[in-house]
Amino acid sequence: MSTPSRIGPNSIIQTVGALETAYGKDETENLLKKMGQGYLIGNLPSEMVEESKFHSLVTALQKEIGEEATAGILQESGERTAKYLLRVRIPGPFQTIVKLLPAGLAFKVFLFAISKNAWTFAGSGEFSYGSKPSPNVMVKVTFPSHPVVGNFYLGTFNALLKELVNPQTTIKADIRKESGAIVCNYRCNI
Repeated sequence: MSTPSRIGPNSIIQTVGALETAYGKDETENLLKKMGQGYLIGNLPSEMVEESKFHSLVTALQKEIGEEATAGILQESGERTAKYLLRVRIPGPFQTIVKLLPAGLAFKVFLFAISKNAWTFAGSGEFSYGSKPSPNVMVKVTFPSHPVVGNFYLGTFNALLKELVNPQTTIKADIRKESGAIVCNYRCNI
């Protein structure tokens, strides 16, 4: 039997934080209890977590508050995760160098660096990027989940690319279920 894939704890920490921002602490705790996620109250992870825990939270959220509200929470969670990465995980000197590069080159350098640790957010899935025909990022979620999960990655990449590559970056997301996986294609206008 293989070991379950793990992802960074911010997937859960920042989703709960985004819920608290949107609904307040008390209502978030009530929601978590109602959704069977009450174990998270006062017990947010501090280490890598099994990806199943994040996808279970996403599934419960979609069922409880609907797809549109869940998409907004997950996009906010992704943006909050990006802020954490910029503050704690992506070295300052690297950020400075990437910001000095032309946008196309900055995109390639930054995503090459990200690809080395993609397992921390892709879990059992896949991550890739390219620059032809236009800059793009792809995350393939192979763990059973819902397409709404793609909004987490959208928020993360949107915030990171705006900060490091070009503040005017826009992303067009194409998130769909394909052959039992969720394929998230993000076409980036940098």
